[in-house]
Amino acid sequence: MNKDMAAQAAHKDGFIAALDQSGGSTPKALKLYGIDQSAWSSDAEMFDLVHQMRTRIIKAPAFTGDKIMGAILFEQTMDRDIDGIPTAQYLWEKRHVVPFLKIDKGLAEEKDGVKLMKPMPDLDALLKRAVAKGIFGTKERSVIDAANRQGIAAIVAQQFEVGRQVLSHGLVPIIEPEVTISIPDKAEAEDILLGEIKKHLDDVPAGSKVMLKLTLPTKPNLYKPLIDDPRVMRVVALSGGYSRDEANDKLRHNVGMIASFSRALTEGLTAQQSDAEFNAALASAIDSIFDASSVKA
Repeated sequence: MNKDMAAQAAHKDGFIAALDQSGGSTPKALKLYGIDQSAWSSDAEMFDLVHQMRTRIIKAPAFTGDKIMGAILFEQTMDRDIDGIPTAQYLWEKRHVVPFLKIDKGLAEEKDGVKLMKPMPDLDALLKRAVAKGIFGTKERSVIDAANRQGIAAIVAQQFEVGRQVLSHGLVPIIEPEVTISIPDKAEAEDILLGEIKKHLDDVPAGSKVMLKLTLPTKPNLYKPLIDDPRVMRVVALSGGYSRDEANDKLRHNVGMIASFSRALTEGLTAQQSDAEFNAALASAIDSIFDASSVKA
């Protein structure tokens, strides 16, 4: 493990940029960026366009380790280059941003109010490639749609099982059991989730640490016990469909929690903007998310 990356991931002020939209969410991300589906005729062309978008973001003057602690990449982004340099290497060497990799293959059908991750039979091979590419950590997402104890227990068990597999390769897992923001029993689901995570932290191998990526909680500071746990390197927040302003406001009320925003980061950025307009809009977004991550109400 790169000690400089580990120190930055654990302690540096800032937030994680989630640049990891995958196959299913790429068309939506491109549409928000002002590129309609008529602009491509194959998946290859679509992924070329999204890589151009991500490259523009990563190369923007404000996108540096000064305010962005890390960035989460989609597998295809890891496998591509920026200016002839592999993306993860470019992030660390040119921007001083810690590279993470999204590893899940999407969600299974809902059962017991949750959507588990689909099986990942090739995960060990992917993790070996990630290590070779200079990746520091990983992220895996599953979704909670109801305060169902059985479902939430299953989702946390699966997340930590995958997390231990990630740790065995010398990588730091970001465990992401997302609670859907629109469900009526969100607060109850979060209470159950907190209890299940606490149980599974006892299974983290001695000397290892995990990170947690959690929906901004209904009750401010609900996850403070996790932030204070020595087995947790960092607790980061997902925006989950909140607007940037809403997400930032909620984040300010959670001491020690930093952002890992995707759509809330790129909100308002379009392909049609000039570089000056694009860079100014991104810099403003980065400033606001950085402030909400580091200055608490």
